Amino acid sequence: EIYNKDGNKLDLFGKVDGLHYFSNDDSADGDQSYMRLGFRGETQINNELTGYGEWEYQASLNTGESEDANNFTRVGFAGLKFGQWGSLDYGRNYGVMYDVAAWTDVLPEFGGDTYGADNFMFQRANGVAT
Repeated sequence: EIYNKDGNKLDLFGKVDGLHYFSNDDSADGDQSYMRLGFRGETQINNELTGYGEWEYQASLNTGESEDANNFTRVGFAGLKFGQWGSLDYGRNYGVMYDVAAWTDVLPEFGGDTYGADNFMFQRANGVAT
């Protein structure tokens, strides 16, 4: 938690994953290390309305600046919570169908392969309203 005052909160989160794969597939063999960095925020607008958002970025740690790096925004969305009535957000987020198969996404490395990203509502996708 970076900031928490007067109904405004900002969290910083992330991880670094050092990976080395041994494979006959040249595209998967070798260093696959990456890092993730993200921010999660919330602001109390009034007693019944709260604004929130999240942004998470992933960057490869195995490529140089001049190489074709695999860096991308994993999630990025903003939304409103309407007290006891629920919430609505929009942006790059997990689709509602991901909730059905999220129980397969429990392994630290291999897992969650039931649905792939950018496949409409089945994992992370652009233009998702949830």
